[in-house]
Amino acid sequence: MSWRELYVQDVTTRGALVTGASRGIGRATAVALAAAGHRVAVHYGHHREDADQTLTLLPGEGHLVVGGDLADPSAARGVVDEAVRGLTTLDVLVNNAAVAPQAANRHRIGEVGWDAWVETWNSMIHTNLLGAVNVTWAFVDQLIGRGAPGSIVNVGSRGAYRGEPDHPAYGAGKAALHAFGQSIAVALAPHRIAVTSVAPGFVATERQMAKLSGPEGDAVRAQSPFGRVGTPEEIAAAIVHLASPGAAWASGAVLDLNGASYLR
Repeated sequence: MSWRELYVQDVTTRGALVTGASRGIGRATAVALAAAGHRVAVHYGHHREDADQTLTLLPGEGHLVVGGDLADPSAARGVVDEAVRGLTTLDVLVNNAAVAPQAANRHRIGEVGWDAWVETWNSMIHTNLLGAVNVTWAFVDQLIGRGAPGSIVNVGSRGAYRGEPDHPAYGAGKAALHAFGQSIAVALAPHRIAVTSVAPGFVATERQMAKLSGPEGDAVRAQSPFGRVGTPEEIAAAIVHLASPGAAWASGAVLDLNGASYLR
């Protein structure tokens, strides 16, 4: 029996874990996966009320909310364990949780003090990279234990290639996440587990609304020849495709989703 036949056999009972699903790209991805027939574990790090709101938006049944600070390795592993208990089977992982760049964590070298520099690097790397790494280990462990195929989609960033001078820890962490995904894509192919990444450009999430409506908004939109920024739903649609059985041959790929705002 082929990989696709094995995968499609259980399509109506597939479980998906989306980290950082309380808002933005994570919320849109959870909604899109549920609409495609998955049972979804909605992960949150610190804002349970936002995750509960995401849960109310999911079509279908069998979804749940799971919480945990992914910067803590034990909590990261526990999030997967809780998702498995709640969903019975866990077949798709979307590594989306991240400490996002914002004015409060700006750390441009030469302009920021030592303490802020160290604190910001620790915060971003422990969540954005190591959190995803540890969740992935636990996800893969249960898949291999079941002898089941699966999919992992990492949410990286255009900043991994374009550079993030005001937030270098963010850019470095996302670049490392891309590289991690490609490394494990090779290791996991014999287990019928596909691994891909997306690299979004600027996306109109709740967190970015103030910037888009302020003095910088026009300049941000002008980065793309489309004259706009992306939407969470556009990123989610790509993630759902990459998580599907038909996209298994894309394993190892990093998909740019930036409206031609940065070409490489």
